This record gives sequence, C-alpha cells and structure tokens, in this order.
Amino acid sequence: MATPPQPSSLSARLNTFVAKSRVGKRFKLVERKTTFTTEVRAGTTTFLTMAYILAVNGNILADSGGTCSVSDCIPLYCLQKTRKDLIVATVASSLIGCLIMGVLANLPLALAPGMGTNAYFTYTVVGFHGSGNVPYKSALTAIFIEGLVFFFISSVGLRSKLAKLVPQPIRISSSAGIGLFLAFIGLQNNQGIGLVGYSSSTLVTIGACPRSSRAILAPVVTTANGTVSLLQNGTVSGDIMCLNRRMENPTFWLGILGFVIIAYCLVKNIKGAMIYGIVIVSVISWFRNTTVTAFPYTKTGNSSYEYFKKVVDLHVIEKTAGALSFKGMNKRSFWEAFVTFLYVDMLDTTGTLYSMATFAGFTDINGDFEGQYFAFMSDAISIVVGSLLGTSPLTTFVESSTGIKEGGRTGLTALTVAGYFFIAFFFTPILSSIPTWAVGTSIDFGWSFDDESGGGDSVE
Repeated sequence: MATPPQPSSLSARLNTFVAKSRVGKRFKLVERKTTFTTEVRAGTTTFLTMAYILAVNGNILADSGGTCSVSDCIPLYCLQKTRKDLIVATVASSLIGCLIMGVLANLPLALAPGMGTNAYFTYTVVGFHGSGNVPYKSALTAIFIEGLVFFFISSVGLRSKLAKLVPQPIRISSSAGIGLFLAFIGLQNNQGIGLVGYSSSTLVTIGACPRSSRAILAPVVTTANGTVSLLQNGTVSGDIMCLNRRMENPTFWLGILGFVIIAYCLVKNIKGAMIYGIVIVSVISWFRNTTVTAFPYTKTGNSSYEYFKKVVDLHVIEKTAGALSFKGMNKRSFWEAFVTFLYVDMLDTTGTLYSMATFAGFTDINGDFEGQYFAFMSDAISIVVGSLLGTSPLTTFVESSTGIKEGGRTGLTALTVAGYFFIAFFFTPILSSIPTWAVGTSIDFGWSFDDESGGGDSVE
C-alpha cells in the first residue's frame, strides 16, 4: 500500500504537524475543517479591525476624569497618567478575555471594552471630568457587581434562556441606539473631529472652529443683587462652543480625510479599514511645526512629545487598578447605572455572541452552539476583571466576523488576538499619542458595526 505524499510547502507541513499534535486535537482543527495558519491569519485580521479600541477606549474613559480631582497638584498631568493607565487596562482586560474565550470556549471570538458602554459610562454615569451623578470609583463598583451578577446568571444557564425571550427588534434597536450615540460623540470636540458644537438655541450646531475661537462653559447662579458666581460643585465643560471661524479648524479637515479613507476601505472590503484611517491621520499629526500637530510647543505638548519618542515603554497602572468604592451604593443613581449596564450587557453581548456563532455556522436548530456555556462565562469573567483594572464592561466584538470570514473556526483565532494584545503592552507611548481627531473617525463608524450585529450592511 503506497504511503500518501508528504506536504511540499512549509506551511502545509506546519499545518499537518499542528493538526496531529495535542494542541490540534485540543482545538479540534480537523473536526472544524481548518488549519493552524488559517487560524493565525483569521486572528490577525480580527485584531486589525478591532485594534482601534486600544486608543479609543482610553481616550473616552479619560474624559471621565478617572480618579483625578481638582485638588491634584497638576490635574492635567494626572489625566495624562490616567489615560495611559486606561490604555494598559484596555490591553490587559482584552488579553485576558481573549485567552479565556480561546482556551475554554474554543471559539474564534475576541473581546474588548465595548463601544457604547464606555461612552455611557463616561458621559452619562460619571460625566465629563466627574460632573455626573456617580463618581468614577463607584461606577467601577457598579460594573464589578454587575459582572458578578452576570457571572451567576451565566453559570446557572439563565443567560441563554433570558436572551431568547427578548424580541429581535428590541435587540436590533438597542444596538442602533448605542451606535447613534457613538456617532454623535465622534462628531464632537472632546473625542471626535469637532464638527458638532454647542448652541444655546438649538443645543447643537456646526462647529469645527480652531481652539482659539472656542469658549468654555460653566454653570453659574445669579443672586438677587445681580452677582454672578460659579455654581457650588459645578463643573466647567470642555471648549465646546464656537464663537467664530466655523469650519476652519485644520484638524477637522484632517479628520475628514481619515473618515474618507475608512469609508473607502470598508466599501472595498479592505481588512483593517479603521487602522488605516487612524494610522494615516496620526502619522500626519505627529509632525511638529504644523497646524495639525498633536504636539504643540506648550508645556503639555513638549511633555507628550518626550513620552512619544520613547516608542517602547512598559507602563504600570497606578491610578485605576483596584479603584473600587462601595460608599455610594445607597444612592439611586448607583443602582440605575447597575441596571443599565446589566441590561445592555444582557442584550448587546449575548446578541453579538449568537450573531457571530450563527455567522460561523455553529448554531443548531435550537440556536445553541458548542462552547456556549464557556463563551457566556468568558464574557462575565472579563467584565469583572475589567472593572478591577478600571475600564468599562467588555463584550464580544462584532469585528470577530472578519476573522470568521478569513476561515477562523477555533479558539486559536482568539489566542492569536490575545498574542497581539500582549505585544501592544509595550507600545503605550504610541497608543497614548493618537489624537482625538484620528480617534473620532473610527468612533463615527462605530454605529455601522453596531448595526451589523443586527444584520445590517456596512456599505449601506
């Protein structure tokens, strides 16, 4: 009996070796009709389409002020360190989530802090620089408790049953609503390209004016004798109101360039569309002596530029890790945030999991799929870990569909994504130097991915 010919190419020999190894059998490469190199390629594709979260999440959460306060010696310096902490927290929590998903559930799904819940956490719960009803530390506690409840619901098998009771229109509308919220944030100054500004008459209006033409708003009270003073415990807003020179901000037009690049790549199905837009805009912004520089010749700009030049740096979380506070649990606003986080996670993360499993062809006639129990547990554990590190709830990313399109069928895809997140640990100086007008372009397209989780089309 003739022996079958040996694979000729190096990749084919590698695939055959891995498939026959304990690793290949553990991840069921043969059963799921995939190969090791296919899984690595799928994981690479998934990471490229979701890597924008590394810069975006840190930027958004830093707007909450973190653990910083006006009593800090240099509040701006505290915010810069907090942003670096949050980038590392995003990397670490995503790494852990992907590891759990890959090893336990053996599914080609990647996890990271969810777009939408991070914005809700920052701008609604905590508020810009802590101007909301729930302090940053208490909000993390709400997420921590929500994660534990989510873990319990998942561990006893209630999560899948509850998810099936929710009508599909509600799941789709929730994703669409969160997506529109993201798009609105991406159009503002603090975390976007700056197209939208404040108007006392219509609330929002066209902005995109240079920083020198913006006004800062503050809550004031007028006494009976006509004296105007700052409202006690009032918080000054960002520079969100344009006085003149609308549509003349150079960084706005650079952001529009990034928007066009991402749109083109999405329409042409080019992998890593978000990354191309962010990288091109960021590289242009990293040159000094330009009107669009991210490093102006100021004390803050010089400090940021010196850190950027390090390129590689292993930043240790100092302010956000373990920053939970249980003092505010007797307030109604705390439990409102808790219920909202639980509700969104129940609908959004569970819906995304089912959508991705169906897309990969894993679901049976009842809508169940292999690894379902541990997939739900991975989500819940990741939320708890993320809260302990200082970040908003994690979720399964719909961008996992890009890896599935590339042939990803096992947990090796998720482990590949985890490997890339590990590499990102060492590049905090680069990630923390991505400007908001580069990040805003990806946020503006966040709504399209949220809509895709409900069955939409990014081209439409």
